[in-house]
Amino acid sequence: MVRFQDLGSMDYKECWDYQESLLAKALAIKKSNRDTVESNRKLPDNHLLFVEHPHVYTLGKTGDEAHLLLDDQGLERKDATYYKINRGGDITYHGPGQIVGYPILDLEQFFTDIGRYMRFLEEAIMRTLQEYGLASGRIEGLTGVWLDWEDPAKARKIAALGVKCSRWVTMHGFAFNVNSDLSYFGNIIPCGITDKAVTSMQVELGRALDMEEVKGKLKAHFAEVFQFEFA
Repeated sequence: MVRFQDLGSMDYKECWDYQESLLAKALAIKKSNRDTVESNRKLPDNHLLFVEHPHVYTLGKTGDEAHLLLDDQGLERKDATYYKINRGGDITYHGPGQIVGYPILDLEQFFTDIGRYMRFLEEAIMRTLQEYGLASGRIEGLTGVWLDWEDPAKARKIAALGVKCSRWVTMHGFAFNVNSDLSYFGNIIPCGITDKAVTSMQVELGRALDMEEVKGKLKAHFAEVFQFEFA
């Protein structure tokens, strides 16, 4: 069972702290289990959080700060914030009109394979896009979900991934561009990739999407791919 929360619009740091608190609770339970007879062990709760953030740029622990093309004054003019964080990956943007998903999952209750976990995140988004007539796929060596993925000259990213895993408990997750203001991606080298474009459902379909409708479809596909039920 997975507990779902739609947090609405939330400051990035506040949401990061909330993720960390859920992770800490899960890790405390797993640590306690090591000294507990099997019949008395508890399973950590699993969570899926959906949220929209005010304009923010985040840099993963292996990222290059040079991929942020704004100084402090530029960030202020864009009404954006910037954080160096503890997920994998390089720099990305979060903002209104984007579904950011943070699964806090104990993978020992599912499978212990980070590569498979990443592919499952991508699959849930790909199935959601298919419902809107948008074919998407993967590019070997790159994470995320792509349109025109088989044509390097046309390939464009519609969802980015970056995760952290501690003792098989995940945090951070994915950012799915639905009605995003793509101009904000012009202030970074997204994920450190210089030769690929970024897109959104709104751009591809030529209309704004109902965010609640897309969230509902994505939530359902997430449960379908991971084969769980929501609490």
